[in-house]
Amino acid sequence: MSKKIATVMTNMFEDSEYTSPKEAFEKEGHKLTVIEKEKGKTVEGKNGEVKATVDAASEDVNPSDFDALFIPGGFSPDMLRADERFVKFAKHFINENKPVFAICHGPQLLITAKALEGRKVTGFTSILVDLEYAKADVHDEEVVVCNNLVTSRTPDDLPAFNRESIKQLQ
Repeated sequence: MSKKIATVMTNMFEDSEYTSPKEAFEKEGHKLTVIEKEKGKTVEGKNGEVKATVDAASEDVNPSDFDALFIPGGFSPDMLRADERFVKFAKHFINENKPVFAICHGPQLLITAKALEGRKVTGFTSILVDLEYAKADVHDEEVVVCNNLVTSRTPDDLPAFNRESIKQLQ
């Protein structure tokens, strides 16, 4: 059954951490909706290889309308967490036990949402101490699954991240 996946990102996302999961999700028949502050805006990956058009503005979407949340890495999650709308949006998925997929710096948005305490997670090396301060149970592994939450560290981990994320949608 096809699922609706909210994808929150802005400029400076990690190119492959968006495109690889996107392709995996779409191959399974799931639909991604790119959400940012401004509908119709084009956001660009930090490597300049990928551009995506924003499907919906944050104020125009309701997290209840989505089955899962996807947070690509790069610098995008750090920028989004400065906006309370994205923090509340992300927290909804954790609170409702909906699948959440966060890779690399993606967990930064969940740190700000105060949604990781006691959860097993991983992330990019530079945010591991932040995850510890957020009282998460931090593991340095290619993919960590904790109930509905799937996290990974880097683009090298994408095959495992995609595999486990797809399992959560079944």
